[in-house]
Amino acid sequence: MEYALQTINVSKVYDSDGSAIRAVDDVSIEVARGEFVALVGPSGSGKTTLLAMLAGLLRPTSGTILIDGKDLGKMSDAQRTAFRKQKIGFTFQSNNLVPYLTAQENVELMLRLNGRLDGAGKERARELLDRLGLGERLNSLPRKLSGGQQQRVAIARALIHDPAVVLADEPTASLDTERAFQVVESFSEIIREQNRAGIMVTHDLRMVRYTDRVIQMRDGRVERIVSDPAEIEAIATVGHMDALTMPLFAAAPQPVLTVA
Repeated sequence: MEYALQTINVSKVYDSDGSAIRAVDDVSIEVARGEFVALVGPSGSGKTTLLAMLAGLLRPTSGTILIDGKDLGKMSDAQRTAFRKQKIGFTFQSNNLVPYLTAQENVELMLRLNGRLDGAGKERARELLDRLGLGERLNSLPRKLSGGQQQRVAIARALIHDPAVVLADEPTASLDTERAFQVVESFSEIIREQNRAGIMVTHDLRMVRYTDRVIQMRDGRVERIVSDPAEIEAIATVGHMDALTMPLFAAAPQPVLTVA
């Protein structure tokens, strides 16, 4: 199996008034090409810190991060920035679309930053937006798009430059349920079709039904990894990791009736 992303004993330690705070503690994970993984856990579990290190935005205190076979820790800041533009796609909760650029121009921005914006790139941006159901909104500014449409533009922008790894930080945080499902389903399909490695941080465990594995973190460590499709569906249905200890028929609890 070819891994697009690997971490080997990665830790991030902060000093707080002379005490060591281990935000990420000895984490080793792998994500293959064409695999979409959910990273879950309570607030403060280390998810966001780990994602920032995978994106090359933070340096680990110790350990190794390999993206497309390249060691981020051996790169200078300038090399890491250039590598990130070429090999890593990132979507944020807030979309961060440029307000005065159209949907297509926002997607083309990554190609422009990499010096790769040509006729073929423009056509690829149009095709990708059309694939995400935005073929009729190519010339719309962000303020003319719904929240779900804006998030799909952000996903297209994260994918347009052919990254090895695509990272999504709470991509459905500001969406209603219907649009959230649409966005994550489209995202997962394209990750697999284009043979990227995708990691999604989410607090909404209903979204994990579109992933191949669920990695649960707690107190900076990987607590468990779930890869069985039935167990993943149980987590998505019940809405919390305790689904792993429940029989599958308990995934849809019956209402409790009380008599006044």
